[in-house]
Amino acid sequence: MDILDILQEDYRNFPKHQTYSIYADDVYFKDPMNEFRGCDRYRQMLQFIDTWFRQPQLDLHQIQRSDNTIRTDWTLSWNTPLPWNPRISIPGWSELTLNEQDLIISHVDYWHCSRWEVLKQHFSA
Repeated sequence: MDILDILQEDYRNFPKHQTYSIYADDVYFKDPMNEFRGCDRYRQMLQFIDTWFRQPQLDLHQIQRSDNTIRTDWTLSWNTPLPWNPRISIPGWSELTLNEQDLIISHVDYWHCSRWEVLKQHFSA
């Protein structure tokens, strides 16, 4: 199966049943809230999302590959476990860098909104 097909399937299943074998053991990960190295840490972050966020969903809008780089455009959404159960939505994109074996060695996420705008969604109607 091609890495683009695997990624599309992982987006559909997010955050469960992810294909960690497409990541290098020491993969570099960064988003507006986290920065770390290691596939195990990446797995722990997704497990945290699955445990603490309600109805997490990662909608893939576009995926494209150019040489050793993949870009995905997506929207991440979930319900925060607060009494009023707000639905949070973060539009963004990921830039993935592959090594010679087509393993992801770098996964950097960018948001089309600020962390403050995400926080405000918890308190707006």
